[in-house]
Formats: sequence, C-alpha cells, structure tokens
Amino acid sequence: MAKHNVVFSFLVSLFLASLIPLVCDATKSGDESNKLHIVYMGSLPKEASYSPSSHHLSLLQHVVDGSDIENRLVQSYKRSFNGFAVVLNDQQREKLVGMKGVVSVFPSQESWDFLGLPQSFKRDQTIESGLVIGVIDSGIWPESESFNDKGLAPITKKWRGVCDGGVNFSCNKKIIGARFYAVGDVSARDKFGHGTHTSSIVGGREVNDVSFYGLANGIARGGIPSSRITAYKSCNDFGTCTNDAILAAFDDAIADGVDVITISLGAHNAIDFLSDSISIGSFHAMENGILTVHSVGNTGPVPSSVCSVSPWLFSVAATTTDRKFIDKIILGNGQTFIGKSINTIPSNDTKFSIAVHNAQACPIRGNASPEKCDCMEKNMVKGKLVLSGSPSGQLFSFTSGAIGVILNASQYDFDASLVTKNLTLKLESKDFVQVQYYKNSTSYPVAEILKSEIFHDTGAPRIISAPGVEILTAYSPLNSPSMDISDNRKVKYTILSGTSMSCPHAAGVVGYVKSFHPDWSPAAIKSAIMTTTTPVKGTYDDLVGEFAYGSGNINPKQAIEPGLVYDITKQDYVQMLCNYGYSAEKIKQISGDNSSCHGTSERSLVKDINYPAIVVPILKHLHVKVHRTVTNVGFPNSTYKATLIHRNPEIMISVEREVLSFKSLNEKQSFVVNVVGGEKLNQTLFSSSLVWSDGTHNVKSPIIVHISL
Repeated sequence: MAKHNVVFSFLVSLFLASLIPLVCDATKSGDESNKLHIVYMGSLPKEASYSPSSHHLSLLQHVVDGSDIENRLVQSYKRSFNGFAVVLNDQQREKLVGMKGVVSVFPSQESWDFLGLPQSFKRDQTIESGLVIGVIDSGIWPESESFNDKGLAPITKKWRGVCDGGVNFSCNKKIIGARFYAVGDVSARDKFGHGTHTSSIVGGREVNDVSFYGLANGIARGGIPSSRITAYKSCNDFGTCTNDAILAAFDDAIADGVDVITISLGAHNAIDFLSDSISIGSFHAMENGILTVHSVGNTGPVPSSVCSVSPWLFSVAATTTDRKFIDKIILGNGQTFIGKSINTIPSNDTKFSIAVHNAQACPIRGNASPEKCDCMEKNMVKGKLVLSGSPSGQLFSFTSGAIGVILNASQYDFDASLVTKNLTLKLESKDFVQVQYYKNSTSYPVAEILKSEIFHDTGAPRIISAPGVEILTAYSPLNSPSMDISDNRKVKYTILSGTSMSCPHAAGVVGYVKSFHPDWSPAAIKSAIMTTTTPVKGTYDDLVGEFAYGSGNINPKQAIEPGLVYDITKQDYVQMLCNYGYSAEKIKQISGDNSSCHGTSERSLVKDINYPAIVVPILKHLHVKVHRTVTNVGFPNSTYKATLIHRNPEIMISVEREVLSFKSLNEKQSFVVNVVGGEKLNQTLFSSSLVWSDGTHNVKSPIIVHISL
C-alpha cells in the first residue's frame, strides 16, 4: 500500500523519526497498482428492503473476480452511512468511479483550571453522567486511574454500543464501549499512549497527586469527569492510522449513540470533502446531532496550513497555559540562560564540555540512517553538550554519544517543552548566540543543565483556541514518555503538546455546553463557544490578527450563555456544497433525502453559509455583501447593537441593520455585512471583528478579508 505523510496532531521529539510506522502492505504479489480504496456512497437509503452488504458485493462483482472479492473487501460501512473499503487496482477503481450510486473513490491514506472550568464550577452531574464521548484515536488504557468508575450511576439507557475491546480488555461504568479496527490488532488497548492521553483530557476522573517525576504535581481531571467514554481504536500500536479504519469508527460511533466525537488525527493539509474520511464521517455525525471536534494540525502559524476546514467540524488549534516548564543552563563563566525542556535529571552541580554540531557537514542523504553518518567523529561529542543550530543535530548528536543537546529554537516552536530521555534544552536565538560566543571565546567551555522547573506564565494564552501545550494527563505505560525507543521509562501520566491535546479540551467544553442545552444543534453549540471567546495575545504576526489566532480562547462560563447563536441546518450545508460545485446527483446521495440545490449555485455564495466567522474574498473597488442570521437564546426581550473593530482604514466595512430587536426566545433576525476595498490597499489579508451587544452578552465574530490586488 502506498505510504502518505499523515500524522498525529501533536508535537514529538526528533526521535520519532526512528519510529515511523508502515501500514500493512495491501499490494498483492505481481500487481504493484493494488491499493486500499474507500468507496463512498453517501447516506444509507431509507428503503427497508435495502441491504448495504448485498449492494457492495453486487458492485464489486462487476469489477473484481468473484473468487477474490472476500479477500479484497476490508470494511463495509452500513450503520450510519453507506460505503466500503476495498483493495483495487487503477483499472478497477476507474470502473467503480463511473458506477451509479458511487459518490467518490479515494485511496485510504495513513493518518496520524486555565480554561476557567474549575472543579467548583456550575455543573449538572446527572446530565453530565449521561453524556457519551466518542474518542477516535489509538485506543485506551482501561486500568488508568483516570478511568475508574467509583460512584458513577448506571450507564445511560440511550447507549447502543458494545464493549468489544478484544483480548485482555474490559469496560466499566466509565469506559462503556470499545472497538478496534486496525489490521493486525487484537485489542482496543492503547500501547502508543496518544488515545489514553486525549481520552483523559476530555473525560478523565479526578486523580490526586499526579506528576511527571515530581514536576507539575496536582490533580489530573478531564473537562467533564462524570461523562462516559467509548474508545474507537483506529490507529495501530505504532500510531499509524488509516482512513478506512477512521470511517469505520465514525460509522459505529454515530450508530452507538455518542453525544460528542473528538478526533485528534489529521492530514498535513486540507483535503477535498469527498476524499476526506474525517469530513465525510463528521458530516453524517452532524446530521445525527453530533458535533465532531478536530485538530487543525501543528504547522501553524504557516499560512494555509490548517488541515481541518469542513464547516461542520469544530476545528481547534492550541494555546499555551499559565503553567510553563522551563529549564536553565549555567555556563562556566556564571552566565545563566532560561530555555525550554521537560528534563527530570538532576544536575548535581555537574558541568560538561561544550562541542558544536555542524549541520551542513552532516546532511541527510536519501534513506541514510544517523548511525551510518560518519562525518561527526564520536570522540568530538561523546560525553559532551552539543550546540546545534539545526533540530537534526539532536538525533545525530545522541547517536554519536553526546550527553546533551542545546538547540536553537525558532520563534514558532519555543513555546512547547518536550519530554526527552537525554538532556535537551531549547534556547531562543538571542540566547543561543550568546552560548555560541562563550564556546568560541573560551579555551575550555563547560555548562550545566539543571532539572526543569515550573514557572507561572502571566503572558498566557498564546497561539489559539484551547489549551494544548505541556498538558499532563494519563498515558500508556507500554510506550516511553519521550517516544525514544531507547528510553526505558514507563509512566502512567506524561506531558504532551499540540492540537491533539487542545482538541479534547474543546470537546470537554462542547460536552459542558451540551449538558446545559441538550436540544441545541451542533452548529449552535459551536457558535456559542466561538462567539464568547476571550482575546489571545499576538506573538507572531499581528498584521493578520484573527486570521492567525482564530476566534480566541475558549471561555466555558460565557459559552453556556452566549445571547445569540449562528445556527446552521443540514440543508444549509447541502446548499453550501451545491455552491461549491458538486453535482445535484451527488448532493442527493450525500444528503440521503430530497435535498436539492436552490437558486443559482455559485462558488462566491459559499461565504453566505451562516458561520460564526465571516470570510470575504474581494477585489479592489468591489462591493461584497455577506448575509447572516442570528437566533436569540438570551433574554426574551432584548436589543443588540453592532460594533465594528477596524484595523485598516482602506477597507470599508458596514452593517445593514445596526440594531436587532427581539421579542421572544428562539426568534431569528438577519443582517448584512458590506465590505468595500479601497484604492490604496497594499496587503492581501486584513482582519476585523463584529460584536453584537445587549449590555450583558457580547457576541463576537471575526471578519477576515482576503484581497486580490
């Protein structure tokens, strides 16, 4: 099977390079073109006589030799939507693409108390205990104390799932369901650690006196500790995930009756809806009233690097928290610099010699392994601290016997500290240069790296959306905390960073809001969370504002009382797909009903979907109108006034109907945002905000203007 660059959405050390997994090869002997494909067929037909399995086999009989069908058919999706996963060559794929009832055929690629939600916060334990969170990930470690079921009420009667956890796996009243899909797996047990970590963030029970080797000691708990968890293991024990397994998890999770889905997996970039298993699965979750929370990826703030773009997904980036892990290096001349790492090794006043790694002298050629790179003589770095201006130097240095590595961190990756087996310290460039100068100007340069410590960061949060940096929660004791195969440490709790960690934080808030408003649609819940965020502190590029930082940092207390929401129905999404350019026949198959495209279908009308954020494509001098509708969920009699926050006088933004008056709850009012580009524009991105306020509620929507000069 072809390999693709799709990864878990969390930050890992360079040692992961030695653990890159391979998917079981679906190529049959003598036919290199055979690959595992997903055949998506839209919604399930409503006729009682329709048999998905029979239909799938019937289609395959036209393209695959009858005796070989059973060996080629991998998955059949028949509980929540329609389709199957099958091994095909290029010719067979082309035949299926043209068959009636087939929407798309695409390869199954590989995938990979700071929030203001304290223990004493307002909760309804009875409703919370009825919430079921579906976690699509690498499984779960059921023995973790974070998943104990002490004091939990009986399992909710609405639950339709099963505990099919396989070998040596049992559920309880906390973990109420488990399934596994990866080829070769025999259990839903998590050996990789990622799924256990995300599960405990969203719904872990309160566990006292948790730390990582004494660091960050305190109480570990999830966003909704009394909720139930069901684990859908779509990634194998090496952390490799495939789209066919992800779709199978969505198929089961929707039919099982989960309330929220959290999935911290994703591609490196955005994928077309009809070729994206997460977009497809989450669309059918949405039409069943389930909001899917998804990681946006970890390549920000690089422009256009968000991998999660379907509007029915709740796409989440990561913020820092006010707890910061720092480490210090003391040079032989007494100078001290503060860097970032999660280092559990006491220094005991020991100083080591400093060496330098020249990345230019040791390039990676082809598939050459570090062990075969002989350009760095081991006697030059063995037992020393190595200065490396390139992250690749970390791996080369340790395989050459270095005792530690001092890295020059870019402005984008300095915020996150990583767990490593060996002494590793990231320094800001200005400090790295000072250490370089000391090394070059001293005949016997030495330094001491101290054990990490905790620092209260008053500058948090940075980056966007939900906490995802340096998060301490449950982990699988079968994997090392640093993911270094030579690291023999085994822990029950560890620290990870990335949007994988922020995703379940947001899912916890989704569940929290749903516990107060069980009748709200997924779009209404998403709107409530997005429009009540608190501002974030810009650290990279303030010129693009909300385009870089999103809606803001989640504020659970405000989200349960948003005042107004931007609701979106399934038909609204269908019309958006029409405007995007999909054919009427495919739209009907996807929707599973008589949905059709209304009016003129134009790509320019995609902007009018009733989303809580406003994105406007514009040319100079052109006038663009954007339509929105809000629903009153605050006070029955209320009046909201519009305020626009501008940042560029060359962009003229105005609101038609600057005052909205409501007489009852759930009443809807519409308005129009007008945008006109000025003549002197010299930038392509511009951001602003629209705030509707009644004096109590402040409903904020970011406005992003993309200008073609």
